[in-house]
Amino acid sequence: MATTKEYRDFILEKLNLLDEITCKPMMGEYLLYYRGILFGGIYDERLLVKITDTNRSFSLEEAIPYQGAKPMYLIDTEDKEEIRNIIINTCDGLPIDKKKKGA
Repeated sequence: MATTKEYRDFILEKLNLLDEITCKPMMGEYLLYYRGILFGGIYDERLLVKITDTNRSFSLEEAIPYQGAKPMYLIDTEDKEEIRNIIINTCDGLPIDKKKKGA
C-alpha cells in the first residue's frame, strides 16, 4: 500500500518544529532528510526512523518498512516535541555524507 499525499502532509506538519526537513518521493513512499541526513521515511502510512545507538533510549517498537528491508523504529506519538527529539537523536547517530554536505 502506497502512502497518500494527505498522510505525507500530516506527517510533515508533525515535523514542523525542525528546520531543513526535506521529503523525497520513492516508489509510492517518502524518504525523509534532516539537514541533508537520511533518517527515515513514511512507509505504508507509518513514520519510521533508522535504528541507531543514539535513539535506543526512546524504547520504540521495531517495524519493517517493506519486504526485505532492515527493521526501523516506528514513531507512534502525536507529541511534536518528542518526535523532534527522536529525529535529532537519530541523526546524531548517523554518519554525515561529506560529499552531499559540501555540495
